[in-house]
Amino acid sequence: MRLPKIVKDNLFFLLAETSSQIANLKILLHTSSATVAQRILDRHGYSYNLKMRIHDGCTEILRKGKKHDVDIFSLRAAENIASDLESLTDICHDCVRLAFKLTRKNSLRKYPILELLDEVVEGLSIIEASIEENDSQLAVKVGKIERKLDRSYHKLFEQQMKKLKSLKRPQDAITSLFIAQRIEEMGDVLEDIAESIMSARLGQPMHLDRFRSLKTALSDLGLIDADVEQIAETKSGSGISGISASDQDDGYAAILKDGSKEKLKEERESVESWHDIFPGLAPQILNFSKRGKKASLLIEHLPGQTFEQILLQEDKRFLDETLKHLTRTLKSVWNETRRKKTIPANHMQQLRKRLSSVTDVHPEFQLGKMKVCGEPVLSLDELISAAEKIESQLSPAFSVYIHGDFNLDNIIFDIEAGKIRFIDLHRSCYLDYVQDIAVFMVSNYRLQVLNKPTRQKISYVANYMYKFAANYARKNNDKSFDARLALGLARSFITSTRFILDRTLAKNMFYRGVYLLQAVQRCDSASYEKFELRVKELFA
Repeated sequence: MRLPKIVKDNLFFLLAETSSQIANLKILLHTSSATVAQRILDRHGYSYNLKMRIHDGCTEILRKGKKHDVDIFSLRAAENIASDLESLTDICHDCVRLAFKLTRKNSLRKYPILELLDEVVEGLSIIEASIEENDSQLAVKVGKIERKLDRSYHKLFEQQMKKLKSLKRPQDAITSLFIAQRIEEMGDVLEDIAESIMSARLGQPMHLDRFRSLKTALSDLGLIDADVEQIAETKSGSGISGISASDQDDGYAAILKDGSKEKLKEERESVESWHDIFPGLAPQILNFSKRGKKASLLIEHLPGQTFEQILLQEDKRFLDETLKHLTRTLKSVWNETRRKKTIPANHMQQLRKRLSSVTDVHPEFQLGKMKVCGEPVLSLDELISAAEKIESQLSPAFSVYIHGDFNLDNIIFDIEAGKIRFIDLHRSCYLDYVQDIAVFMVSNYRLQVLNKPTRQKISYVANYMYKFAANYARKNNDKSFDARLALGLARSFITSTRFILDRTLAKNMFYRGVYLLQAVQRCDSASYEKFELRVKELFA
């Protein structure tokens, strides 16, 4: 398939997400783990957002491209594949809900349902290869898997029907249930039609829940005639929209986030904590409303630019001014919130939790044991295990209240007011400050900009932040700062590759993470306090 990079990248991300959800479903059906079930349900909106990025990308290319430059059939196929992949994730969510209704845990083990899922996994791998290689024979193989699934399902159905012979007319009972289920699904289709009509009317993708949230937000703001612009989506499925008065050109009146009630409740509570702990840094919450499992959060719109915009668009003088205010703000927050109680970040535990998502996108990163010049080299799993043992010995000197998701686009600088502000605060908590520093440094490196002047600025920012944090550590007798930061950077370098499809950049990040794990592992236990990070080389 001949697809533009932006469409192809998002299609592969959606394939990886679908594969991950089906893998989690297999684990759930085998273990009946409530944690795994919640993991599947929490990502309900992410597949939808990826599908819409693909659809929007195809539409934009058709609108702007010249006829001889556009492969219409490939774009149409990409849209259909995206919709079908999202349907697969919907089925996963339905299976989770059905599994909750089982009266006996692990009762599914006696049925060959996991074998059916194995066929689906094989089909997804063939689809990925078929898109990459444009091979019609591979597509034929996918079609054959449908027949296998059909035969296996009918075999299973017949086996269960025999067990129901003790009932009078069991076929009627089961068929009636199937009919009722299909009729129930008609309501879902009607809702889809309503949302399609609404989306066409408003000129942007629109869930009914999102539409209700917007109506509430406009009422709260006292706006009768307003413009709504979708700004972004989060990985948990939340939508972010900017609301502005139609007759004004002075920016957004407020920002609306809508999505999972639990996620938005966490963010509201974190923002309120920031107001108590360090007033003026977080935006004001204008309203929080909930409906069932969904909710919306109306937030003050903060003036200024994100750190990412400043890094990519502004000159070095502006960048230095931003860094000066940012480090000054961090120092004030750390001094104000510092506690003697130590709370480790557990970077290796975070790495293990996200590692399967990394290998879904980059299977080549599943490093096993090997030998180089006759010398054994530890596998990635062994490196992480060794780092876990080391990390347990590296207790931070204190804890502070951290941002929790300290990426460049969550930091805003208002140069007119000379103020730094933070957004997207749902992960804020008391923790080792190294967590925020590592995330910030790697979020610079992972920017997919290859021109030399910008890469030099990225390196400059990473070194600036490291020097500031290392100096703070020295003044506060934090002797294992470098070693803990090395593990934090290793975690962030490796886990961030799940968002990067550029193979060169992903490899550069992954092997930097591996290098840091090896460097810490080679260090003698008595030398952890003397460990020194080679930041200039890492971020060159």
